[in-house]
Amino acid sequence: MKKLLLPLFAVALLAGCDKKAEEPAKPVAAAASYIDKIKARDKLIVGVFTDKPPFGFVNEAGRYVGFDTDIGRQFAKDLLGDENKVEFVAVEPASRIPFLQSDKVDLILANMTVTPERKEAVDFTNPNLKVAVQALVPNDSVVKSLDDLASRTTIVTTGTTADIWLTKNHPDWKLLKFEKNSESLQALSAGRGDAYAQDNLVLFSWAKQNPGYRVLEEKLGDEAPIAPAVKKGNIELRDWVNAELAKLGEEKFLLKLYDQYVRKELSDDTKPESVIVEGGKWQG
Repeated sequence: MKKLLLPLFAVALLAGCDKKAEEPAKPVAAAASYIDKIKARDKLIVGVFTDKPPFGFVNEAGRYVGFDTDIGRQFAKDLLGDENKVEFVAVEPASRIPFLQSDKVDLILANMTVTPERKEAVDFTNPNLKVAVQALVPNDSVVKSLDDLASRTTIVTTGTTADIWLTKNHPDWKLLKFEKNSESLQALSAGRGDAYAQDNLVLFSWAKQNPGYRVLEEKLGDEAPIAPAVKKGNIELRDWVNAELAKLGEEKFLLKLYDQYVRKELSDDTKPESVIVEGGKWQG
């Protein structure tokens, strides 16, 4: 009897195996895309400056405003249907990349110049601005050119393009560093340094609002693009931003922001195309 049961058991076992083999495999749930993650959260989190007018600052009413900040609101409107579905996180120049890497923000819209070093750490989208680094000095300063700064103290904000460029190209120069743009400008006003090196758009704006200063004509390095940035490898969000910038370019959206925030900060003969990069189309 036992001899008969064994073959029957073996047949049943084989039949069970065949049945399982015929059953279709259950589909593996696809990981939610990053855009889906933002939509599920119903909020876009953007890192911005709070002390860098006209690009990112806080107005008298305590509202985040500026050229970069309004781009963030437009992104939220087009992605989530409401410009108010954006959370702004205050960043400093040195904290922009760490905030992306630690997922504290989805996107950085804080006047970040594209450099080879930064491209190793984050993914930049197509640009929205162009900039060069220059130096600001008091009108009565004996400093006439960049060479005059070799034996003097130059103020920089930590993590800015000016800081990186001077550290690399003039390691023998004396640099006085501060974490915030506002602190650096206060230090220049107090006479703690002979010049302040920073993006020229910031310097032009500050000099116009604070008579008694001039911007040296020479540039520290070449003109470079400024672009939004996402976490390294976040290709989906990068591509979405690129498509969004292209769409907004058709509407001349950046020109509208330029007229609202930037034009009054610069000289009357400044051409908008020398500042903004409409549609993300960089021509360096």
